[in-house]
Amino acid sequence: MAPKQHKKEPLKRVLYRVLMIIIGACLAAFAIERLLVPNKMIDGGIIGVSLILDYLIPDEWGLLNFATLVIILNAPFMYFGYKQIGKTFMLSTILGVVILGGAERYFHHFAPLTNQPILAAVFGGLALGLGVGLVIRHGGSLDGTEILGILLTKKIPFSVGEFVMFVNVFIFGWAAFVLGLEPAMYSVMTYYIASKMIDAVVEGLDETRAAFIVTDYYEEISSAILHRLGRGTTKLIGKGGYTDEQKEIIYAVITRLEVTKLKSIINEIDPNAFITIMATHEVRGARFKSAIH
Repeated sequence: MAPKQHKKEPLKRVLYRVLMIIIGACLAAFAIERLLVPNKMIDGGIIGVSLILDYLIPDEWGLLNFATLVIILNAPFMYFGYKQIGKTFMLSTILGVVILGGAERYFHHFAPLTNQPILAAVFGGLALGLGVGLVIRHGGSLDGTEILGILLTKKIPFSVGEFVMFVNVFIFGWAAFVLGLEPAMYSVMTYYIASKMIDAVVEGLDETRAAFIVTDYYEEISSAILHRLGRGTTKLIGKGGYTDEQKEIIYAVITRLEVTKLKSIINEIDPNAFITIMATHEVRGARFKSAIH
């Protein structure tokens, strides 16, 4: 049997992704040059290492600045990203990193927006997180640390998140020696704000939850969820591991704000129901947002 041919991504969508990556990289460069660098702050990962090296390298060295450093240091990870994730990711990452470097050189000639460290940390973190988040959401990356984590965690007993955290602890510790303790502390604040902003952009602002409900009152609870929350449900069939008894399981997706109401509905009908509620990263289809209350 001939291999299935995958449809090519429509040109309009490709151009949209390219535009979003360019905007994201420019926002990140704006945050770095107009807010962070003038106040001796850094981000984590490869961007942070590039900023520290840029601070240490004399201006007389010319071309060896942040723009070239961030491209050179990210180059191996672009290759590994191609091997592990694919060509589209690699090309999107190359575009993002090159635009980041070029935009940083452009913004380098402008005066800082503020010399107040707290303002630079907060708004720099927000702008940086928004920029990096846009790039990630549209298939690229500006930092190779997580790619390295994906590769190494197959051989070491740590998760990707734990590996990235360890690397960043080292980077911010290095920053404390190079830039001073106070700028390093502000840098940690910037990194935290940026990471939360990245999560909001990549995962969306609508926090949703997936609920699994094991109950003997499937019809009543399912009907109540539909009419009182405006959420559809899916019926799953399971078996008890101990009794081997067949059970009907309700699966429903709700917003974070509806969790309490869902629990109340279930408790009214079946106080002995078994409920599991999990965070979800993204929900699409079935007109999810058009719930009634």
